Amino acid sequence: MSSKLIDPQTFGKVAVLLGGWSAEREVSLKSGAAVLAALQSRGVNAHGVDVQRETIMQDLQQGGFDRVFNILHGPGGEDGVIQGMLEVMGLPYTGSGVLASALAMDKLRSKQILDAIGLPTPNYMVLDSDTDVEYVAATLGLPLMVKPAQQGSSIGMTRVEEVSQLHNAWLLAAEYEGAVLAEQWIVGQEFTVAILGDEALPAIRLETPHGFYDYEAKYQSNDTRYIIPCGLDKHAEAQLQRLARATFNAMGASGWGRVDIFVDQQGEPWILELNTLPGMTDHSLVPMAAKAAGIEFDELVIRILQQSMA
Repeated sequence: MSSKLIDPQTFGKVAVLLGGWSAEREVSLKSGAAVLAALQSRGVNAHGVDVQRETIMQDLQQGGFDRVFNILHGPGGEDGVIQGMLEVMGLPYTGSGVLASALAMDKLRSKQILDAIGLPTPNYMVLDSDTDVEYVAATLGLPLMVKPAQQGSSIGMTRVEEVSQLHNAWLLAAEYEGAVLAEQWIVGQEFTVAILGDEALPAIRLETPHGFYDYEAKYQSNDTRYIIPCGLDKHAEAQLQRLARATFNAMGASGWGRVDIFVDQQGEPWILELNTLPGMTDHSLVPMAAKAAGIEFDELVIRILQQSMA
């Protein structure tokens, strides 16, 4: 059924979960404000709830909410923690469940799953304080990417050009919870494919003058280019869309999400990661892809909320 035909009162009282306590709090506040405004513009009885670890369950219970639009980003909101609480409370919510959220948030486990089922992902190694950095550079080549395994929005990531930079890159990533990965750098073009329900939306090609698509390029810079149509022929774009759906299904994801993929200079695709709760700000990619498919922002938000009725 088209969401345009749904009586907004059918959704009941909706809590839009935003903020939270992760390093991505500010992004979540912006995403949440946009989602809340869109829902309210469509007549949904929606209320923003700034998530505090100590009071969130009480806030939801006392608020008398019927369902949740989860737009938290990062640990605590995107990693299965909030999802588990909502399951215990019996509150329907948008997006992926506990397992898929936890797997997708952990880049190490995600890559292990992709490797196990034969989906292409860049080579990687786990770093720690005793790692032989010369061996890492010789194995993966330079440049390479160092990243914390359990953060999003490119937080804690460093593009390493020289062996001498590896230790400091590890120190930065190790400030965050979870493993630290060194990942092979793929020379080529970066694409992202949004998933909405069972549909892969048009691919977007990303171009940035930064060393990589970092936090500033994602949320602050005005010189990042988002290219739709992405410039690939229909066959190549369809291949990216198939890979995105395969990644989404491999993690057991549901509802909506976004898969980031590099295409190397030989035209071969490499899956970077699945985001189960992508940004919904004015710089965000899922709304751009949806618009290219003829879905305006408020319609996109309603479609995501509608999935919580299943």
